[in-house]
Amino acid sequence: MRAIEINQVSKKYKDTLALDHVQFKFEHGKIYGLLGRNGAGKSTLLNIISNRIFASEGTILIDGQDSKDNELVHELIFCMSEADLYPNLKVRELMNWTEQFYDCFDKQKAIVLCKHFGLDQNKKINALSTGYKSIFKLIVALSLQVPYVIFDEPVLGLDANHREMFYKLLLEDFEKSQRTIIIATHLIEEVAGVIEDVVIIDQGKILLQDSVENLMSKGYSISGLQGDVDMYCQDKNVIGFDELGNMKIAYVLGELDERQLNERLHPSSINLQKLFVKLTESGGTF
Repeated sequence: MRAIEINQVSKKYKDTLALDHVQFKFEHGKIYGLLGRNGAGKSTLLNIISNRIFASEGTILIDGQDSKDNELVHELIFCMSEADLYPNLKVRELMNWTEQFYDCFDKQKAIVLCKHFGLDQNKKINALSTGYKSIFKLIVALSLQVPYVIFDEPVLGLDANHREMFYKLLLEDFEKSQRTIIIATHLIEEVAGVIEDVVIIDQGKILLQDSVENLMSKGYSISGLQGDVDMYCQDKNVIGFDELGNMKIAYVLGELDERQLNERLHPSSINLQKLFVKLTESGGTF
């Protein structure tokens, strides 16, 4: 089966359990959003998947092969990390260096993308701004013809124009050659229109995995006077509230109950970011 399979993976650092028996899979040919608060375990999980650190328990299978210390999976996966892992060489030299490590690196495409983003290939990596360091790492990831690409906080330091350029290029690349793309980010609303499936991790455990379309159909908000909202919510699966004076907004999972509405209650859709915030505040599940 073509997938990244995470099988009962745990990671412990002394007294801290960063991942707690995580079990799910990233299927081939989808764009995923991996969402979680700071310290939830996102980067730990991605570093284990990409073989940068090892799990305390469990296994990672990539297309059925155990990824741990396995050179056969090297050309199957690439992780663009938030951390700066490159030596202080010129951009041009680093592209040559990448070409030596990955047979599937399309150097000509990388050169075109450097021009597209305005990245000076003669600059050393440490002389680049935070944004242009991110752009270099994005260019490498987009130029590797691997079936699994991970972007960990990919738009760190990028201005709005460059972020839009990246999302556009990512979708164009995906349409030409479908593969699995995993985006771990805090900019949830920006990627909501790009990703197909969402995985939410919280306190080292998977809170949920579902399609964006399905998630949006499961939740809604109801606003109005506090007493009216409280009465409406009595038998509902409420994941959180916002209050301002005597006004209240409830965030509800399930179908809207039109029989309990009155002219003082106002239902509306809930966006992905608000859904994420309220679920991770309450630790709720579907």
